[in-house]
Amino acid sequence: MSETTVNVRYMVDDVDAAITWYTSHLGFSVLSNHAPAFADVRRGALRLLLSGPTSSAGRAMPDGERPRSGGWNRIHLIVDDLPAEVARLRAAGVQFRNEIVTGPGGSQILLIDPSGNFVELFQPARG
Repeated sequence: MSETTVNVRYMVDDVDAAITWYTSHLGFSVLSNHAPAFADVRRGALRLLLSGPTSSAGRAMPDGERPRSGGWNRIHLIVDDLPAEVARLRAAGVQFRNEIVTGPGGSQILLIDPSGNFVELFQPARG
């Protein structure tokens, strides 16, 4: 297994919409596009697999349940200036799940992609 790339799969409702969202708002670049079934995008060492309903990852399980988007798992992206990123993304019409929350380790906020998957932006505490 490669130790230089981290792969995360997100089930998405619309592969093209997901590509547009991740590339235009969060700085990902497209590696491949096989819409409507699948695409993969990259940001640094993160390769995000965007699997649509017609992808092999979207096939029903033996009990009939189908993989779907959404849930509370999320990718976690570190930012230098969380308030500035939030302002930039709000101006672009990105949907948020909450407001910025701050704890001992830093501050965070959740974005919602077009399929209901979460992305966490996190600014570590200074000091």
